[in-house]
Amino acid sequence: MAYEEKAKMVQRPHNIILEGRTHLSVSGVEDVESFDENEIVMHTTKGNLIVQGEGLHIEKLSIDTGELTVTGMVTDLSYEEVSQGGSVWSRLFG
Repeated sequence: MAYEEKAKMVQRPHNIILEGRTHLSVSGVEDVESFDENEIVMHTTKGNLIVQGEGLHIEKLSIDTGELTVTGMVTDLSYEEVSQGGSVWSRLFG
């Protein structure tokens, strides 16, 4: 079995620690999709997490351990809803 396949089989725990709205630690990070000083979008083991704020800076990112550390003023943390697939009509009437 390839290393990548073994790594995907192990489900890392996902935790968020926000200290004083200026220091954010996230575990269970699989990838960072995009980032700038106002928004960071990341894939975690529990879904896509969006961090919004001002002056956001990624201090530490380790995909191997799944850890991300952010500094700056955090104003919003939200999870992106993942579509279950199918058309709108099939989800409404299915």
